[in-house]
Amino acid sequence: MEGRAVVITNNSITTPNKITSSSRPSYRTPGSNVQRDMVDGNGIENSYHTQVNNKQRSPSATDIKNQGARLSDTKSNHRPSTYTEERSHTRTSYGPKRLSHYPTGSTSSLQSEGGQSSNSLSPSSSPAPSQNSVRGTPSPRHTPSPSRGFSASTSNLLAMKRFSGSQEAGSPAGTLSRRVTTGSLLNLHVRTASVLQPKHGTKEISLNSEEGTLKMYLRGRPVVMHIPSEVLQDYTLSKVNNAPLQRLRLEWVYGYRGRDCRSNLHLLPTGEMVYFVAAVVVLYNVDDQTQRHYLGHTDDVKCLAVHPNKLIIASGQVAGVDRRERRPHIRVWDSVSLNTLHVIGIGEFERSVCCVAFSKADGGSLLCAVDDSPEHTISVWEWHKGEKGHKITETKSSSDTVLAAEFHPMDRYALVTLGKGHIHFWGLECGTLVKKLGLFEKQDKPKYVLCMAFTDVGDLLTGDSNGNIIVWSRGSNRQTRTLYGAHEGPVFSLCVMKDGTFVSGGGKDRRIIEWDDSCTRTGREAKLPDASGGIRTLTQGKGSMLLVGTTKNCILQGTLMLNFSTVVQGHTEELWGLAVHPTQNQFLSGGYDGNVHLWDSMSHSVVWSKDIGEPVQSACFSPDGNIIVLATGTGRWMVMDSATRQLYNINSDINQIIDCIKFSPDGKLLAVGSHDNYLYIYQVQEDYKKYNRIGRCSGHSSFLTHFDWSENSTYVQTTSGDHELLFWNASICRQVTNMAVVRDITWETQTCTLGFNVLGVWPENADGSDINTCDRSHSKKLLVTGDDFGKVKLFVFPACQPKCLHHVYSGHSSHVTAVSFLPDDTRVISLGGRDCSIMQWSVC
Repeated sequence: MEGRAVVITNNSITTPNKITSSSRPSYRTPGSNVQRDMVDGNGIENSYHTQVNNKQRSPSATDIKNQGARLSDTKSNHRPSTYTEERSHTRTSYGPKRLSHYPTGSTSSLQSEGGQSSNSLSPSSSPAPSQNSVRGTPSPRHTPSPSRGFSASTSNLLAMKRFSGSQEAGSPAGTLSRRVTTGSLLNLHVRTASVLQPKHGTKEISLNSEEGTLKMYLRGRPVVMHIPSEVLQDYTLSKVNNAPLQRLRLEWVYGYRGRDCRSNLHLLPTGEMVYFVAAVVVLYNVDDQTQRHYLGHTDDVKCLAVHPNKLIIASGQVAGVDRRERRPHIRVWDSVSLNTLHVIGIGEFERSVCCVAFSKADGGSLLCAVDDSPEHTISVWEWHKGEKGHKITETKSSSDTVLAAEFHPMDRYALVTLGKGHIHFWGLECGTLVKKLGLFEKQDKPKYVLCMAFTDVGDLLTGDSNGNIIVWSRGSNRQTRTLYGAHEGPVFSLCVMKDGTFVSGGGKDRRIIEWDDSCTRTGREAKLPDASGGIRTLTQGKGSMLLVGTTKNCILQGTLMLNFSTVVQGHTEELWGLAVHPTQNQFLSGGYDGNVHLWDSMSHSVVWSKDIGEPVQSACFSPDGNIIVLATGTGRWMVMDSATRQLYNINSDINQIIDCIKFSPDGKLLAVGSHDNYLYIYQVQEDYKKYNRIGRCSGHSSFLTHFDWSENSTYVQTTSGDHELLFWNASICRQVTNMAVVRDITWETQTCTLGFNVLGVWPENADGSDINTCDRSHSKKLLVTGDDFGKVKLFVFPACQPKCLHHVYSGHSSHVTAVSFLPDDTRVISLGGRDCSIMQWSVC
């Protein structure tokens, strides 16, 4: 069904409008070598730069595969057969999702989002954005509902008293049917006539004590869960689970955003480099191997500027889909205490703040900002006046993309903006911005002006998409000199060093070239390896060292005389694959960029990396930790040695996405859950190097999302994209329908998001796609979840009550696709989908 998507809900079929090419997202297909965010030889930037700032963000790759997967039915002959085909269907019938209402607070609150910093110094609270937001967070694996309510967790135990189960009129004798509603903070203030029969959001939960079952509804589908025999007699829906005594603290953030952001890497006097990824600004001391985190933002951080005093930082964010809580704004904060000083521009910016800069000649009393509206409005603020600052003036900048803005270091009221096909020189006269166009020689006018830097004498240097460096004399809007062919391809960054020399970085040729103060090459240069990507930004580090941010989300440091070493490694595309080593403090991550990294959680470093050439969807370790199995978006799965990275086996008998893969506890079987609705079972031989398929489990009407093995390696429980929970005897590949058999099975893991033990993780008004992932601690005392709103939540296990209090933590700016406890339960690893970040949380 080319160009058209079909949505099947509640036994009805709707066909949305025909999908146009503009509605399809831009992503790299398997085997493609296209760089996502570099300017190509003609100076054209990748569309992702505009997607992340646009009010209507394109669906992610996960949305596309989900839509295609919902089409699959065991009776249908129209299943997508390849990874590319399945991702070519996009959802058009639903609008943006409404994100959760969570109050701002510290991690000590039951509803805390982690506060504003992750170090021991807790910053003072500051006004949080509270109106419309436009950055979309697409739902992974599932098709979201047309509308979404609030999903606030409840911390007021007294408020729970109004929610009590009552015998339902008309229920059969001997059958007690009770209905409850999770205690939403918003509903506490609403008096209704249905107090005797409260509802659990959009899910009506009923208890049948005679059969020992609970029934809830997700998107109109009933989900029946069987209560274990040991708790059946005393189970009641009116009980409230307390939040755990343990809490999470953000310990480390892996990754950097260089694919589509620039001028976002600086060195502070504390020896820390400051940069951002997702909704976190990271302060990283490479020598001490310590990180601190500013967590004041509510969505993707897009730009960063350091005050001339090197202590105060301004960072701007994009808008989110929640138009009350995530409006674009600038936060000015103290880099020592991590206290928020001012929140500027709430309600003033559209889409995102794409550029921000402090003035220099007057000691930094002014702040310039450019938003990502169609006219790219430029505004100047006295940021230090009041909590919200004072706007001096604003004006339309350009209808074309603006990539950078800087104040002149010597002229107090002069600033420069540049971008697609232009460079503008601004003067602040009598409170008004006056613009002069930069004049190019006809043959030199580039398609993009990409970067700038000021020399010691006040001249301006710009780099462009033609590979040229142009010199502009102080006070002039005409080019005075052109350094032709400085790089092969675009010049992405310029940095003036303390000794008067300057360096330039190429986005395509990956070269760093040094120039003297007369704009002549010194002969010293370096070239980064292809795995690091092109140079996105250059800044001076300690002494003669350079810090380099790259287009492949890496940060390197070194000198032109010595080699550059990678100090921050990142993924460049959507993340889904996470596997934790069974005995060591190591974990593996895999993304749609085809890269696999094995990380050491203690040293926070990469043990090894490998590009497998295919998008990684899921992964697992063998029980002894010696073997890694990687499942891809094409349906292939491969067996690799975890130490030598040697490939032992590549299996191609499945032709659709594999969302979950896992060994049985005894290591004798391997189960594979696919988007063709089947669970495949393989016999494992020769120390996990040889696999023979013994059968497949058929019964689901949608793609498999999660599964768990029983402790005795006999049974498997599975969940699917249409919220179905089924049980199987793995040895004979038969569905188990006798609930007396599965009611009291002890499961080795708890990654299925449906079931009695995880009933309480579902928020009020959940549509079935809210909870993407969960994991139970090895001690069986804690449960962690990741959701569509970028939240990581911590529950007591089992979370078997409709009202489970919990702790909430922020940091990710996209859907959380995977969470997992490390073997000793002291840390939790979480993956952000489109924000390409990995976060490590300590359990304390």
